[in-house]
Amino acid sequence: MKKIIVFVLAAFVLSACKEKTPELNINYKKIELENGLDVVFHVDKSDPVVAVELMVHVGSAREVEGRTGFAHLFEHLLFLESENLGKGGLDKMSARIGGSGANGSTSRDRTNYLQTVPKDALEKMIWAEADKLGWFINTVTDPVLAKEKQVVKNEKRQSVDNRPYGHNQYVIDKNLYPKDHPYNWQVIGSLEDLQNATLQDVKTFFKKWYVPNNATLVLSGDIDIEQATKWVKKYFIEIPRGEEIEPLEKKSGIVNETKFLYYEDNFARVPQLTMVWPAVENYHPDAYALEVLTEYLTSGKKAPFNQVLIDDLKLTSNTSMYNYSSELAGQTQLVIRAFKGKDLDEVKKGVEKAFAKFEEEGISEKDLNRIKAGQETRFYRSLSSVLGKGTNLASYNTYTGNPGFVTKDIQRTLGVTTDDVMRVYNTYIKDKNFIATSFVPKNSAELALENSTLADVVEEQIVIGAEEKFDPKIAATYTKTPSTFDRSIEPPYGETPSLAVPEVYQNKLENGLEVYGIENNEVPLVQFNLVINGGQLLESMDKLGVANLTASLLNKGTKNKSVSELEEAIQELGASINIYASKENITISGTSLRRNYEKTLALAQEMLLEPRFDEEEFELLKKATLSRLRQQEASPNSVASNKYNELIYGENNIRAKNTLGNINSVTSITLDDLKNYYNKFISPSVSKLLVVGDISKENVTQSLAKLNQNWEAKEVTIPEYKTPDAPEKPTVYFYDIPNAKQSVLLFGAPALAATDEDYYPASVMNYILGGGGFASRLTQELREGKGYTYGIRSGFSGTNAKGAFTISSGVRSNVTLESAQLVKKILEEYPTTFSDKDLETTKSFLIKSNARAFETSRAKLNMLTNISDYGMSPDYVKDREKIVNNMTKERITELANKYLNPEKMIWLVVGDAETQFDRMKELGYGEPVLLNKRQEKIKK
Repeated sequence: MKKIIVFVLAAFVLSACKEKTPELNINYKKIELENGLDVVFHVDKSDPVVAVELMVHVGSAREVEGRTGFAHLFEHLLFLESENLGKGGLDKMSARIGGSGANGSTSRDRTNYLQTVPKDALEKMIWAEADKLGWFINTVTDPVLAKEKQVVKNEKRQSVDNRPYGHNQYVIDKNLYPKDHPYNWQVIGSLEDLQNATLQDVKTFFKKWYVPNNATLVLSGDIDIEQATKWVKKYFIEIPRGEEIEPLEKKSGIVNETKFLYYEDNFARVPQLTMVWPAVENYHPDAYALEVLTEYLTSGKKAPFNQVLIDDLKLTSNTSMYNYSSELAGQTQLVIRAFKGKDLDEVKKGVEKAFAKFEEEGISEKDLNRIKAGQETRFYRSLSSVLGKGTNLASYNTYTGNPGFVTKDIQRTLGVTTDDVMRVYNTYIKDKNFIATSFVPKNSAELALENSTLADVVEEQIVIGAEEKFDPKIAATYTKTPSTFDRSIEPPYGETPSLAVPEVYQNKLENGLEVYGIENNEVPLVQFNLVINGGQLLESMDKLGVANLTASLLNKGTKNKSVSELEEAIQELGASINIYASKENITISGTSLRRNYEKTLALAQEMLLEPRFDEEEFELLKKATLSRLRQQEASPNSVASNKYNELIYGENNIRAKNTLGNINSVTSITLDDLKNYYNKFISPSVSKLLVVGDISKENVTQSLAKLNQNWEAKEVTIPEYKTPDAPEKPTVYFYDIPNAKQSVLLFGAPALAATDEDYYPASVMNYILGGGGFASRLTQELREGKGYTYGIRSGFSGTNAKGAFTISSGVRSNVTLESAQLVKKILEEYPTTFSDKDLETTKSFLIKSNARAFETSRAKLNMLTNISDYGMSPDYVKDREKIVNNMTKERITELANKYLNPEKMIWLVVGDAETQFDRMKELGYGEPVLLNKRQEKIKK
């Protein structure tokens, strides 16, 4: 029986001052096909794009012990091939149609596949999604499965095994949930289970869960519902319904007695304490109060945990508590990363003291309302793109059967009372058993909680040639799945959408501040960036890190507001204001509801012009920065980034330096150094304001009157640092991180500034090499062809100064050399093997993707950055279209020969020297240069 439901969601939200906000309508129509597929349509014609999301109600919770990781493995497999899409599947089609890139994610409870495409490709996407659901499984062969196992295992190494504290969640969930609970294992699964998966296991899993009656399809954007419905029925209706799927029982974690566990982490440099209590599942009435409780306890200067652990005891620079709710159960987690050498028993005593403080004081109505105001703003931000709306509709339908559940969701959020917050604390936290993990540096077990038991963590051994061999090019042979029409014919494009470039307004205030803006009323939000040029470029070499500390301290109160008073003022508006430094600037970034924009801007102005420069806050920030620097020392990705910049720019160029500074420089910085930087360099003469949102040029101009009057200009000269030329010969550099499960690769050379005539043409040339995701050769060869990596990319990073061309990846340790050799081969062959088809794919993607170039606020802010930083015209996208349309294979060859010469590159490897250093000689670029001493002492 076909069901049709039409709804208009009306979300009524009350702010802290009890004003009614403008009504937000999310129109949707829901139908159910005869095979059980739920389809939800949402019309949004603000941009000529459509978000397509297929959500399948299967995650790791539907797996069984010994066969973990299957749901996530399928997220990978479904992009590879289907009977009618062919090899490369949706990834190849995405490049041709100008899509955002086929993407997906897996949670404990669901797997989703999503992409935003130009509206003329909607029928193609519906055809492709149906092919994945109904005409896919025959294409999965043993070689395909073997290769994708390697990709997934690389993802685990990158996100878990090779990361500080990466095994923490595994230890928690193993002990929080009984062995037969589906949350006992991790979404990504275990390496052993993945390796043991058979082709029959995979097919059985697919046939049970990937059926129409276990899926939701959402089409959100510039669509005609009547036509879209016809296409959905045409392509999906003959996929057979699967067996009926019974919902899983909701059951919480069980902690019969408090348990302490510890682990000596190869990549940790400071100890971390995590405490976890069983809680409630998603959408449970108590989940909303737990959200408020955890935010109140650890967010902001007044938060009890921050007052006790940061200000009073000075044990850490940050505390974090959150409510981790899933479909079947939930858990409340507290995470505290202590300063170097701190005993976690001291931290635990601080935790107990903070809880006691909360029990005595509770939460005020005022604090409750400011948290709700922030939740309102976050809700609107989640709806600021068609993809965001589509994901919300898909999630509500999957878990509640009602895409319109958002109304009840908001009502429950806003219905939380102070009594509710205290009640859930007493019910789920106070005097309740919990799991505590102590992750400490190697050889520092004494920092763990007393009476802790060693956690059971399986570390992968690095063995050359350990993986099974496979040939992914072997074509599958099978009898095609029948259909009532020829599905091998790809549907045609619809009417080509016209390119709608947002209208940009510009202004310049009397004090020199330049203003760039775009009015956009899709949601009642305003976002702004006040960018002050200079950043780290204005530092001296002996005071590295001053810009970062100055920006950070500007967040810490004003002349007339303490840190807590300033935070409260921002949060009561449901706004966010953050000041941060980068290599080239300091940015004040703000987001607010439209009705609170003027008040939010006034607070940002107060932070800018009336800094507090509090000595105690300065010392806390210094300690936090030093802690971050120490943590970076053992993070392979951070080490690689810092060392690569040194090699690209040279030791005397400030662009080579870490924006945080270094241990010696940060230790030596004084509060007077920050005041001196502020007084000399913070000026409207080198600044611009970028504004995007539901506000007119006139209102923006009026709002800046006081800033124009009170912010006086001064002369600021920003030093120019010359970027070196590319090296005359290649050199391999190696940085040793013992026992690294992956090697981080950064290969490249100084190249181009964003203002150079060749910059955009070179970026076009790079699309097929490594800028086009799954359309790129680097991805196709190293990930899809060999299974060496989870991801690899290449690109140009110039600004007004010459930047680098860089190839970056994390590869499994035992193929470090082989990966470098393959990259070298691809670079050598690229200029002569770039084909007509490559050129066609490049042009198709870059032209068609312009339809979605300015959909989100972030994209519009990026557009304003290009205009304000590099002097581009407001319709520069049309100039770029001309470059793409006029591109030839000969021009691609010329650019590739000029900027992709492997014989003039830096080849940096960060990994395990004991197993990989000597092998790198075989790359043919001479003896590798070891950048640090072998760190034998921390090896087990």
